[in-house]
Amino acid sequence: MSRAAERAARHAAATGSGPTRDDAAGQARFPGAKSAFGLLGEVLVIGVLIAIVSLPIITLPAALAAGVRHLRRFLRAEDSGLGWFWRDVRSALLGGTAVGAAAAVLALILVLDLDLAGSGALPGGQLIAVVGWVGLAALVLALFAASGGWTPELGWLGALKGVPAALRGDLAGAAYLLATAIFAGVVTWQLFPLVIPALGCIALAIVAVPERPRRRRDDLDDADGPRAELDA
Repeated sequence: MSRAAERAARHAAATGSGPTRDDAAGQARFPGAKSAFGLLGEVLVIGVLIAIVSLPIITLPAALAAGVRHLRRFLRAEDSGLGWFWRDVRSALLGGTAVGAAAAVLALILVLDLDLAGSGALPGGQLIAVVGWVGLAALVLALFAASGGWTPELGWLGALKGVPAALRGDLAGAAYLLATAIFAGVVTWQLFPLVIPALGCIALAIVAVPERPRRRRDDLDDADGPRAELDA
């Protein structure tokens, strides 16, 4: 739907000259998000589950992938019973623990580099600090993108292979995800129990950012572009 058509649909719903939002609810992309309180509760629940599963640290990718898939099912008003979450956890743990272990080692190395850069013991400490922060940001984005792309059929290898294209194809979305990670880190640092809603918000962001309206309109415009040229 073009922007003009979307504005016309909103005007028709507001004036009563066309279908209302309730009439079009069956066509909503995320019918499970109609209740804001219901969505908030689901985000908090999934935050608790992700926190429990990721207690060993290296299981964080598996927990995040399962949480993302649970929220997708909830938002699409599909079967979102918690049994499906635990099935996803079991499927994601095998390769997810390897991904988590590698990410933990890399994060530890980058943190040590940042600590050394801040101590002044190394020449070029400022450059090392920049490289360290960029490396941490890239690691976080790769982890989020892989967790969002994981499915039992695709596996972790396939999810990791899709990370560069996913991030390169939506740089603004990558910035939103990075901002979410920073926000989650800040609130957790201020009050550690807030890690639970922070994890739920991260999972929700991984689901919602690629589906934001502007991105969908751009994708549709790109898809309609060659057709429009052919019609011309």
